[in-house]
Amino acid sequence: MNLISTRCAFSSAYLKGEEAGVISAGHVDEMLQKSTAQDILEAIGDTDIGGYLREQTINTFNDADQYLWRYLGECVKRLRLLNPPSDIIRLADMYMEKYDVLNTKISLRQVLAGKTAPMAPLGIIYDQGYLDELSDVKSAGGIIDVLVKCSLIDYASIVEDIKEIDIGSMPKWEAGLGRMYYVRLTGRMAKMGDSRVSIKALGIIIDLINLQAVFRSVLPGKEAPAGKSALDGGHMLSGRIVKELFSLKPAEITAGLKHTEYHQMAGEILKSYEKEENITAIDRTIDKHRFRLLNELLSPRILTPLNIFWYLILKELEIRNIRLILKALADGIPLSEIKDYLVIAP
Repeated sequence: MNLISTRCAFSSAYLKGEEAGVISAGHVDEMLQKSTAQDILEAIGDTDIGGYLREQTINTFNDADQYLWRYLGECVKRLRLLNPPSDIIRLADMYMEKYDVLNTKISLRQVLAGKTAPMAPLGIIYDQGYLDELSDVKSAGGIIDVLVKCSLIDYASIVEDIKEIDIGSMPKWEAGLGRMYYVRLTGRMAKMGDSRVSIKALGIIIDLINLQAVFRSVLPGKEAPAGKSALDGGHMLSGRIVKELFSLKPAEITAGLKHTEYHQMAGEILKSYEKEENITAIDRTIDKHRFRLLNELLSPRILTPLNIFWYLILKELEIRNIRLILKALADGIPLSEIKDYLVIAP
């Protein structure tokens, strides 16, 4: 066995081992029985993320929030120390670039609103020490300067096109940044081994982002109407098809998805919405189906760079569940009321 295959086998075994150690359904059930943040963290003390949080000083939800995101960054740094194949590192870096996009969107909204908001301590901008500068910018020009310093030129070119930041045009620019991210991620995945499966997985993610926007647009709710921009590169739904879905009624959308993997999900969205009359039914249902579809596709794969893709998805899910539980506790919401919002690995 040559050096490359040995590194691949070791990296795959490591990631699969880490996958087995994520927070389980049993951990979640125990967390939901607790009444303090300290007890919740003790309930996951035998997991990797629980051990990390136990070493931190956490007094508020904001403290926990920052450490949870930093934990994800630490997971990637730890992987680097194992000297995995270059494809794994490149994909991990490209995947984490999503947080540069997130922070750029937050910065744009800060410029619009004139006040700061917490940013995710992840991504290239954070790693290179420019996140505080991005948080303090007062104009689109300041955002461009940070993006250029961090060699995120593709995103800088989108911000350069903004003539004026206003609430009406914000969805357009945010969609443009998201579209660029998925173009870049698709390009990276197409150059890797197992590219057929990786492109399918990414296509499913894009399909569900698009369907989330469609249902948010056509179902009435308390939130502002969603934008009607579609991402290209979906697995079963082209950008053209998605744009057509925006003009249909909810039942027509479900019927139009009859021969896709998303038909059952669409029916569940409508059923839950009719029962609850709450727009959150969309996100809750899509989150669960996204995990199911990606789990079926990616979890069985071994000896492939896709192991890091699935590993990061699982870690984000783990972080998301802990954040939801701790946030509910901080806001005085009974933990039993958020159980349906959690997406739990089997």
